[in-house]
Amino acid sequence: MTTALITGSTAGIGAAFARRLAADGHNLVLVARDTKRLREQATELHDRHGIEAEVVTADLATDDGIETVAARLADRRNPVDLLVNNAGFGNKGRYLDVSMADELMMLKVHCEAVLRLTSAATEAMRERGRGGVVNVASVAAFLPRGTYGASKAWVVQFTQGAAKDLAGSGVRLMALCPGFVRTEFHQRAGMGTDNIPGWMWLDADKLVAAALNDLARGKSVSIPDPRYKVMMGVVKVVPRGLLGGISSRTGRKYGPQ
Repeated sequence: MTTALITGSTAGIGAAFARRLAADGHNLVLVARDTKRLREQATELHDRHGIEAEVVTADLATDDGIETVAARLADRRNPVDLLVNNAGFGNKGRYLDVSMADELMMLKVHCEAVLRLTSAATEAMRERGRGGVVNVASVAAFLPRGTYGASKAWVVQFTQGAAKDLAGSGVRLMALCPGFVRTEFHQRAGMGTDNIPGWMWLDADKLVAAALNDLARGKSVSIPDPRYKVMMGVVKVVPRGLLGGISSRTGRKYGPQ
């Protein structure tokens, strides 16, 4: 049996990864801030699929939380074969409307934690000659839309660069870039979603299935839906100046309010 560690495992995309990997027979290390929800999730997955589910309570907005998870990833006696860096959040408001403390917390979780946990995991994986990392980014990485998009753009660039550096080592890295997914993400940020068209929403379980397939195929970036693949293809050919204006107007019309 292999072991997968998932951050932000108790809801949304993280929970979908946990369900799918448990169903496929992987043992799990579940990471989140809420111990009660983690234990309930671990019990449910163990009872349903017969796998072992370890619980790690950690807040990745803190150094202690990051160090706790990094230490688990570095444990050679209980190796982690797949890391899913999924923990993340959004801030409601435009640039300068959000406090600097909240902006820095986002960078801590989306960038610093991803860097440190990916490094801890891949160092051990490279020694064994096998392993995988999925860093959950967003299609916002390809659009000029504030700190959230900028942090996710960093995740994509970092992951692609690390994947090239580790080519041939047996360690695969992939940035997962979904669009709107029906999760607790927007509610936690206090964002309304009634203005988002139904066709833009993705199912978390289908997204995870497509992502794991892309990882197995060796992709370093996964946009796991044909609709968003087409949209991001258009983005590539639109001039950056024009794209900024379109992104801003579209965000006000369809983005979380």
